[in-house]
Amino acid sequence: MEYKDYYKILEIDKKATQAEVKSAFRKLAKKYHPDMNAGDDAAEQKFKEVNEAYEVLGDEQKRKEYDNFGSGYQFTGGQNFDPRQYGYDGASYTYTSGEGGGDFSDFFNLIFGKTGFGTQGGGSKNTARDFFSGFGGSRSQPRNSYETSLTITLEEAYHGTEKVLNLDLDGAVKTVRIKVPKGIQPGKKIKIKGEKFGIPGDLMVKLDVVMHGRTLEGLNVVTQTNIYPWDAALGSDVIVDTLAGKVKVKIPKGIESGKRIRISGKGFTDMKGKTGDHYLLVRIKNPSHLSEEQLKLYEQLKAVSQ
Repeated sequence: MEYKDYYKILEIDKKATQAEVKSAFRKLAKKYHPDMNAGDDAAEQKFKEVNEAYEVLGDEQKRKEYDNFGSGYQFTGGQNFDPRQYGYDGASYTYTSGEGGGDFSDFFNLIFGKTGFGTQGGGSKNTARDFFSGFGGSRSQPRNSYETSLTITLEEAYHGTEKVLNLDLDGAVKTVRIKVPKGIQPGKKIKIKGEKFGIPGDLMVKLDVVMHGRTLEGLNVVTQTNIYPWDAALGSDVIVDTLAGKVKVKIPKGIESGKRIRISGKGFTDMKGKTGDHYLLVRIKNPSHLSEEQLKLYEQLKAVSQ
Protein backbone atom coordinates (compact mmCIF):
# COMPACT_ATOMS: atom_id res chain seq x y z
CA MET A 1 0.00 0.00 0.00
CA GLU A 2 1.22 3.51 -0.80
CA TYR A 3 1.69 6.02 1.99
CA LYS A 4 -0.15 9.27 1.07
CA ASP A 5 1.67 12.48 1.89
CA TYR A 6 -1.35 14.79 2.23
CA TYR A 7 0.83 17.81 2.92
CA LYS A 8 2.67 17.28 -0.33
CA ILE A 9 -0.59 16.80 -2.21
CA LEU A 10 -1.89 20.16 -0.95
CA GLU A 11 1.54 21.73 -1.51
CA ILE A 12 1.83 23.01 2.05
CA ASP A 13 4.21 22.72 4.99
CA LYS A 14 3.45 20.44 7.92
CA LYS A 15 3.28 23.53 10.14
CA ALA A 16 0.55 25.12 7.97
CA THR A 17 -2.37 26.65 9.85
CA GLN A 18 -5.93 25.47 9.26
CA ALA A 19 -6.57 28.66 7.31
CA GLU A 20 -3.59 27.89 5.06
CA VAL A 21 -4.83 24.33 4.59
CA LYS A 22 -8.22 25.62 3.53
CA SER A 23 -6.73 28.21 1.17
CA ALA A 24 -4.48 25.63 -0.51
CA PHE A 25 -7.40 23.25 -0.90
CA ARG A 26 -9.61 25.85 -2.53
CA LYS A 27 -6.88 26.79 -4.99
CA LEU A 28 -6.11 23.21 -6.05
CA ALA A 29 -9.71 22.00 -6.08
CA LYS A 30 -10.58 24.84 -8.42
CA LYS A 31 -7.57 24.03 -10.62
CA TYR A 32 -8.41 20.33 -10.95
CA HIS A 33 -12.23 20.43 -10.72
CA PRO A 34 -13.76 18.01 -13.29
CA ASP A 35 -16.05 20.68 -14.67
CA MET A 36 -12.97 22.75 -15.51
CA ASN A 37 -11.09 19.80 -17.00
CA ALA A 38 -13.68 17.82 -18.93
CA GLY A 39 -12.29 14.50 -20.19
CA ASP A 40 -8.95 14.89 -18.36
CA ASP A 41 -8.56 11.68 -16.33
CA ALA A 42 -5.32 12.87 -14.75
CA ALA A 43 -6.98 16.06 -13.46
CA GLU A 44 -9.92 14.05 -12.14
CA GLN A 45 -7.56 11.76 -10.23
CA LYS A 46 -5.70 14.75 -8.85
CA PHE A 47 -9.02 16.26 -7.77
CA LYS A 48 -9.77 13.08 -5.80
CA GLU A 49 -6.38 13.23 -4.10
CA VAL A 50 -6.87 16.89 -3.17
CA ASN A 51 -10.32 16.09 -1.79
CA GLU A 52 -8.95 13.24 0.30
CA ALA A 53 -6.04 15.32 1.58
CA TYR A 54 -8.38 18.06 2.73
CA GLU A 55 -10.77 15.54 4.27
CA VAL A 56 -7.89 14.66 6.59
CA LEU A 57 -5.92 17.88 7.07
CA GLY A 58 -9.02 20.06 7.15
CA ASP A 59 -10.25 18.18 10.22
CA GLU A 60 -8.13 18.79 13.31
CA GLN A 61 -8.82 15.37 14.82
CA LYS A 62 -8.11 13.46 11.60
CA ARG A 63 -4.99 15.56 11.05
CA LYS A 64 -3.71 14.64 14.49
CA GLU A 65 -4.32 10.93 13.90
CA TYR A 66 -2.61 11.14 10.51
CA ASP A 67 0.41 12.97 11.93
CA ASN A 68 0.73 10.42 14.73
CA PHE A 69 0.60 7.52 12.26
CA GLY A 70 3.23 9.06 9.99
CA SER A 71 5.63 10.06 12.72
CA GLY A 72 5.27 6.73 14.47
CA TYR A 73 6.39 4.71 11.47
CA GLN A 74 8.59 7.32 9.75
CA PHE A 75 6.88 6.93 6.40
CA THR A 76 7.61 9.18 3.42
CA GLY A 77 5.33 10.15 0.55
CA GLY A 78 4.90 7.41 -2.07
CA GLN A 79 6.53 4.74 0.09
CA ASN A 80 4.94 1.29 -0.17
CA PHE A 81 4.28 -0.74 2.95
CA ASP A 82 2.39 -3.82 4.03
CA PRO A 83 -0.35 -2.87 6.52
CA ARG A 84 -0.26 -6.34 8.05
CA GLN A 85 3.25 -5.64 9.31
CA TYR A 86 1.81 -2.83 11.43
CA GLY A 87 -1.15 -4.64 12.90
CA TYR A 88 -3.69 -3.87 10.15
CA ASP A 89 -5.62 -6.42 8.14
CA GLY A 90 -5.04 -4.94 4.69
CA ALA A 91 -7.41 -7.41 3.03
CA SER A 92 -10.40 -5.67 4.59
CA TYR A 93 -9.71 -2.30 2.96
CA THR A 94 -10.81 -1.64 -0.59
CA TYR A 95 -10.94 1.52 -2.72
CA THR A 96 -14.34 3.08 -2.08
CA SER A 97 -16.39 5.75 -3.79
CA GLY A 98 -18.54 7.73 -1.41
CA GLU A 99 -21.62 9.76 -2.25
CA GLY A 100 -21.12 13.51 -2.67
CA GLY A 101 -18.08 13.54 -4.91
CA GLY A 102 -15.31 12.04 -2.74
CA ASP A 103 -13.32 8.89 -3.53
CA PHE A 104 -11.05 7.54 -0.81
CA SER A 105 -7.98 5.38 -1.09
CA ASP A 106 -7.04 2.22 0.74
CA PHE A 107 -4.63 4.32 2.77
CA PHE A 108 -7.39 6.63 3.98
CA ASN A 109 -9.59 3.69 4.96
CA LEU A 110 -6.67 2.01 6.68
CA ILE A 111 -6.40 4.86 9.18
CA PHE A 112 -9.94 6.15 9.45
CA GLY A 113 -12.14 3.29 8.32
CA LYS A 114 -15.02 3.93 5.98
CA THR A 115 -15.70 7.46 7.16
CA GLY A 116 -15.54 9.30 3.90
CA PHE A 117 -18.11 11.41 2.04
CA GLY A 118 -21.58 9.92 2.31
CA THR A 119 -20.47 7.05 4.56
CA GLN A 120 -21.38 6.50 8.18
CA GLY A 121 -18.68 8.78 9.57
CA GLY A 122 -19.88 11.80 7.58
CA GLY A 123 -16.71 13.62 6.49
CA SER A 124 -15.69 17.29 6.65
CA LYS A 125 -18.27 20.00 6.27
CA ASN A 126 -16.32 22.07 3.72
CA THR A 127 -15.68 19.76 0.78
CA ALA A 128 -14.80 20.65 -2.79
CA ARG A 129 -18.46 20.16 -3.67
CA ASP A 130 -19.41 22.84 -1.15
CA PHE A 131 -16.77 25.33 -2.27
CA PHE A 132 -17.05 24.85 -6.01
CA SER A 133 -20.71 24.01 -6.58
CA GLY A 134 -20.88 27.29 -8.53
CA PHE A 135 -19.09 25.56 -11.39
CA GLY A 136 -22.19 23.43 -11.92
CA GLY A 137 -21.68 20.78 -9.27
CA SER A 138 -20.96 17.15 -9.99
CA ARG A 139 -21.51 16.04 -13.54
CA SER A 140 -23.73 13.27 -12.21
CA GLN A 141 -25.66 15.64 -9.93
CA PRO A 142 -26.04 19.06 -11.62
CA ARG A 143 -27.31 21.95 -9.51
CA ASN A 144 -30.56 23.60 -10.43
CA SER A 145 -30.56 27.30 -11.17
CA TYR A 146 -33.55 29.60 -10.95
CA GLU A 147 -33.79 33.13 -12.30
CA THR A 148 -35.99 36.02 -11.28
CA SER A 149 -35.87 39.82 -11.24
CA LEU A 150 -36.11 42.47 -8.56
CA THR A 151 -37.06 46.13 -9.04
CA ILE A 152 -35.34 48.72 -6.87
CA THR A 153 -34.80 52.48 -7.07
CA LEU A 154 -31.51 54.09 -7.99
CA GLU A 155 -31.34 55.44 -4.45
CA GLU A 156 -31.61 51.89 -3.08
CA ALA A 157 -28.85 50.72 -5.42
CA TYR A 158 -26.68 53.62 -4.26
CA HIS A 159 -27.23 53.12 -0.53
CA GLY A 160 -27.85 49.35 -0.46
CA THR A 161 -31.03 47.77 0.85
CA GLU A 162 -32.78 44.56 1.85
CA LYS A 163 -35.78 43.16 0.03
CA VAL A 164 -38.11 40.20 0.44
CA LEU A 165 -39.25 38.13 -2.53
CA ASN A 166 -42.09 35.62 -2.44
CA LEU A 167 -41.44 33.08 -5.19
CA ASP A 168 -43.82 30.44 -6.47
CA LEU A 169 -41.74 27.36 -7.26
CA ASP A 170 -43.79 24.41 -8.50
CA GLY A 171 -46.77 25.51 -6.44
CA ALA A 172 -44.80 26.13 -3.25
CA VAL A 173 -44.26 29.71 -2.07
CA LYS A 174 -40.70 30.40 -0.95
CA THR A 175 -39.86 33.60 0.92
CA VAL A 176 -36.37 34.85 0.15
CA ARG A 177 -34.64 37.75 1.89
CA ILE A 178 -32.17 39.49 -0.42
CA LYS A 179 -29.41 41.82 0.69
CA VAL A 180 -28.72 44.28 -2.13
CA PRO A 181 -25.13 45.49 -1.77
CA LYS A 182 -24.31 49.18 -1.77
CA GLY A 183 -23.18 50.39 -5.19
CA ILE A 184 -24.54 47.56 -7.32
CA GLN A 185 -25.30 48.70 -10.86
CA PRO A 186 -28.43 48.14 -12.98
CA GLY A 187 -28.57 44.85 -14.84
CA LYS A 188 -26.25 43.06 -12.45
CA LYS A 189 -27.26 39.75 -10.90
CA ILE A 190 -27.12 38.61 -7.30
CA LYS A 191 -26.44 34.92 -6.70
CA ILE A 192 -28.19 33.40 -3.70
CA LYS A 193 -27.70 29.93 -2.28
CA GLY A 194 -31.21 28.54 -2.37
CA GLU A 195 -30.72 25.81 0.25
CA LYS A 196 -31.06 28.40 3.02
CA PHE A 197 -34.60 29.13 1.83
CA GLY A 198 -35.64 25.60 0.90
CA ILE A 199 -34.80 26.02 -2.80
CA PRO A 200 -32.88 23.13 -4.39
CA GLY A 201 -30.22 25.15 -6.20
CA ASP A 202 -28.98 28.65 -6.83
CA LEU A 203 -31.20 31.68 -7.32
CA MET A 204 -30.03 34.34 -9.77
CA VAL A 205 -31.73 37.71 -9.16
CA LYS A 206 -31.41 40.32 -11.91
CA LEU A 207 -31.76 43.92 -10.76
CA ASP A 208 -34.09 46.29 -12.59
CA VAL A 209 -33.52 49.87 -11.44
CA VAL A 210 -36.19 52.59 -11.53
CA MET A 211 -34.60 56.00 -12.13
CA HIS A 212 -37.38 58.39 -11.04
CA GLY A 213 -36.34 61.32 -13.23
CA ARG A 214 -32.67 60.42 -13.31
CA THR A 215 -30.54 58.94 -16.07
CA LEU A 216 -27.43 56.89 -15.41
CA GLU A 217 -24.54 57.23 -17.87
CA GLY A 218 -21.90 54.90 -16.50
CA LEU A 219 -21.39 56.35 -13.02
CA ASN A 220 -22.61 59.81 -14.01
CA VAL A 221 -26.12 60.82 -13.02
CA VAL A 222 -28.11 63.24 -15.19
CA THR A 223 -31.18 65.18 -14.08
CA GLN A 224 -33.07 68.00 -15.72
CA THR A 225 -34.14 71.37 -14.41
CA ASN A 226 -36.57 73.77 -16.14
CA ILE A 227 -35.93 77.49 -15.76
CA TYR A 228 -37.75 80.57 -17.02
CA PRO A 229 -36.23 82.81 -19.70
CA TRP A 230 -35.42 85.59 -17.24
CA ASP A 231 -33.57 83.10 -14.98
CA ALA A 232 -31.55 81.99 -17.98
CA ALA A 233 -30.75 85.60 -18.89
CA LEU A 234 -30.03 86.94 -15.41
CA GLY A 235 -28.83 83.76 -13.66
CA SER A 236 -30.38 82.11 -10.61
CA ASP A 237 -29.93 79.44 -7.96
CA VAL A 238 -31.59 76.01 -7.89
CA ILE A 239 -31.59 73.16 -5.38
CA VAL A 240 -30.53 69.84 -6.92
CA ASP A 241 -31.42 66.55 -5.23
CA THR A 242 -28.32 64.37 -5.82
CA LEU A 243 -27.83 60.82 -4.55
CA ALA A 244 -25.45 62.23 -1.96
CA GLY A 245 -27.94 64.87 -0.77
CA LYS A 246 -29.30 68.26 -1.74
CA VAL A 247 -26.89 70.72 -3.35
CA LYS A 248 -27.36 74.41 -4.19
CA VAL A 249 -26.27 75.12 -7.78
CA LYS A 250 -25.78 78.49 -9.42
CA ILE A 251 -27.24 78.89 -12.91
CA PRO A 252 -24.85 81.23 -14.77
CA LYS A 253 -26.10 84.30 -16.66
CA GLY A 254 -26.93 83.78 -20.32
CA ILE A 255 -27.07 79.99 -20.21
CA GLU A 256 -28.61 78.30 -23.24
CA SER A 257 -31.19 75.54 -23.24
CA GLY A 258 -29.59 72.10 -23.47
CA LYS A 259 -26.42 73.04 -21.61
CA ARG A 260 -25.18 70.89 -18.73
CA ILE A 261 -23.80 72.00 -15.40
CA ARG A 262 -21.34 69.57 -13.78
CA ILE A 263 -21.55 68.86 -10.05
CA SER A 264 -18.30 67.06 -9.28
CA GLY A 265 -18.29 63.88 -7.21
CA LYS A 266 -22.05 63.71 -6.67
CA GLY A 267 -22.83 60.87 -9.04
CA PHE A 268 -23.21 57.13 -8.47
CA THR A 269 -20.65 55.25 -6.35
CA ASP A 270 -20.02 51.65 -7.44
CA MET A 271 -19.05 48.64 -5.33
CA LYS A 272 -15.35 49.45 -5.75
CA GLY A 273 -15.82 52.96 -4.35
CA LYS A 274 -15.46 54.78 -7.65
CA THR A 275 -17.79 57.80 -7.94
CA GLY A 276 -19.09 59.67 -10.97
CA ASP A 277 -20.41 63.22 -11.34
CA HIS A 278 -23.91 64.67 -11.36
CA TYR A 279 -24.90 66.64 -14.44
CA LEU A 280 -27.73 69.13 -14.41
CA LEU A 281 -29.37 69.49 -17.82
CA VAL A 282 -30.87 72.97 -18.23
CA ARG A 283 -34.08 73.48 -20.23
CA ILE A 284 -35.58 76.93 -20.76
CA LYS A 285 -39.35 76.86 -20.42
CA ASN A 286 -41.90 79.61 -20.93
CA PRO A 287 -44.57 79.95 -18.27
CA SER A 288 -47.94 78.50 -19.27
CA HIS A 289 -49.69 81.73 -18.25
CA LEU A 290 -48.46 85.34 -18.35
CA SER A 291 -49.98 88.17 -16.38
CA GLU A 292 -50.79 91.53 -18.03
CA GLU A 293 -47.71 93.08 -16.48
CA GLN A 294 -45.50 90.26 -17.75
CA LEU A 295 -46.94 90.64 -21.28
CA LYS A 296 -46.17 94.37 -21.25
CA LEU A 297 -42.60 93.67 -20.17
CA TYR A 298 -42.22 91.16 -22.98
CA GLU A 299 -43.51 93.74 -25.44
CA GLN A 300 -41.01 96.27 -24.16
CA LEU A 301 -38.21 93.70 -24.44
CA LYS A 302 -39.27 92.94 -28.00
CA ALA A 303 -39.30 96.61 -28.88
CA VAL A 304 -35.81 97.34 -27.59
CA SER A 305 -34.42 94.15 -29.16
CA GLN A 306 -35.36 95.11 -32.74
